[in-house]
Amino acid sequence: MLGLGNGLCSVRRHVGRIRRTWERVINGEADANLDFDDVITLLMALGFRQRVRGSHHALMRPKLDRPLTLQRAGNKAKPYQVRQVRAVILAYNLDLEV
Repeated sequence: MLGLGNGLCSVRRHVGRIRRTWERVINGEADANLDFDDVITLLMALGFRQRVRGSHHALMRPKLDRPLTLQRAGNKAKPYQVRQVRAVILAYNLDLEV
C-alpha cells in the first residue's frame, strides 16, 4: 500500500510541475528562465510527438501547420522559442487535460 501512495504523490508532483510550467509559459513569466525539459514535458502533455535529430527537437501535433523546433540553451529553453510555444498554445487554444 505504501508504494501506491508514493506513486500517486509522484504523479501529483509531476502534474503540478507541468501545470506550473504551462502557467509560466502562458503568462509570459521568465521566458529566459524556463527549464528546457519542463517545456518539452509540457508539450508532450499537450499531445505533441517528439523527434530528435542532433540538437534539434521537432515537436509535431495533428492540425498544426508545421512542427515546433526547439534547442537547448544550456539546461534552459531559448526565450524566442518559448514565445513561439506560447503563440501556438494560444492560437490553437490548447489546454492541459491532466
